[in-house]
Order: sequence, then C-alpha cells, then structure tokens
Amino acid sequence: MRPDPHLLNAIRFLTVLPVSASADAPAPDWLARAMKYFPLVGAGIGAASAIVFLVASEFWSPLIAALLAVATSIVLTGALHEDGLADTADGFGGGWTIEKRLAIMKDSRIGTYGALALGLGTALRIAALTTLPVWAGAAALLAVHAVARAMPAFVMNRLPYSGDTNTMKVSYADAPVQSEELIFALIVVACAAIPLALVSLASLVAGLLLGAALAMLLALWSRRLIGGYTGDVLGAVEQLFEIGFLLGVAAIIR
Repeated sequence: MRPDPHLLNAIRFLTVLPVSASADAPAPDWLARAMKYFPLVGAGIGAASAIVFLVASEFWSPLIAALLAVATSIVLTGALHEDGLADTADGFGGGWTIEKRLAIMKDSRIGTYGALALGLGTALRIAALTTLPVWAGAAALLAVHAVARAMPAFVMNRLPYSGDTNTMKVSYADAPVQSEELIFALIVVACAAIPLALVSLASLVAGLLLGAALAMLLALWSRRLIGGYTGDVLGAVEQLFEIGFLLGVAAIIR
C-alpha cells in the first residue's frame, strides 16, 4: 500500500528527511492539501526532540539537554521556520512600504532584526525547557511541535497571500485548507497533547492560550504591514506559537 502522496509532500516540505521524489508534477494546491499532515509530521519532530531531551537529561544539565532538544528540531527541519522568523523580522522592522518589506523578506541575507529574532526566539525556547521537569519537558516538546504546525493553516484560511506568486519557491494556488482536513489536523493535535494534559492540564491550556495569542498578533500585524501573509510569515507564526506555548507551560509547571 502506497502512502498518501500528500503525507510525503508534508514530510518533504517540512523536514530534511530523504523522501523519494514523486513522478507526478505537483498540483498547484499541493501545499494546502498537505497541510492536514503538518501536525502529524510535527509530532514526529517533537517525538525526536523529546527523546533527545530525555536521553541528554541523563548525562548533562537541563540547559544542555534543552539546547540539544531544540537543536534536534532545527536540524530535522533545516531551520525552515527559523528562516521565516528571521526574514519576517527583517522585513517588518526594516521596510517602510509594502513593496520594500516584501523585497527585504525575499533577500537571503540576514539583518539585525532577523538576527535578534533568531537569538531571542531560540534562547526563550531553551530557557523555558530548562525550567521543566524532564518528563514534562518531553511532553511539552511532543505537543508544541504538533500544535504549532497547525497554525499556518488557520492563517492561510483567514488572510490573502501578499507576495508575488511568480517568484515563489513552491507552486501556489489560492486554495483554502478544507474543513475535513482541519478536523484531521486537530485530531492529531489532540492526540499529541494528551501526555502534557496528563502531566498538567492547566499548563497545556496556558501554553495554547499564550501561543495562540502571539501567533494571532503576528498574523494581525502582517495584515496591517503587508496586507496578508507570505511563506515567511507562516514560518514566523509557527515559531511564535512555539515560544508562547513553551513559556505558558513553564509559567504553570515551574
């Protein structure tokens, strides 16, 4: 039985894992169709990070374990979302018009705003993990990587695309994520969140609220500054949700 090609597309897009190339040309809406599997792929990334966190905690300090866990997710994704955060910070911080902001976000070079966003975002995630008991930290990693990758689908359904579709790195179609696809994604999210809920339901709720608040604020800011979203903004949304979620969990559990 062949795996769903949309699942393979999700793995291929979100990670650096070797996935055999498809013989068929991708449909224009392939990214929207693959998004139902983003939380599932995220759960896999979170599971790998959690395992590294648990093993490293047996040998080193909480700081080193947290650093290795975060590094694991960055390596597995090829820093895909971190790149989006840096480009978004540079564009929003350095541009005075929509055109200038979009041009800066397309530039592969990193500026002061991007470097600061990367440094602070990574530091906050690591710092939050260091305050958590080992098994709580592992449960939080599994949950956050699944939930955070559901956020871009909601942004895509609420905002128009604001960039130049002719210069996109991936094919694009103005196709929303369908309701049944969102339901599947939410089921995966709920399953990935169960371990953390068993550890502390209040911390899960706090993480969801703070993560969603940061992601929503960025989406609203993006609509004001560039009139919608871009791929970089979706990456930044994922990152801000991760940061907010881990901070919310740490605020309750510690």
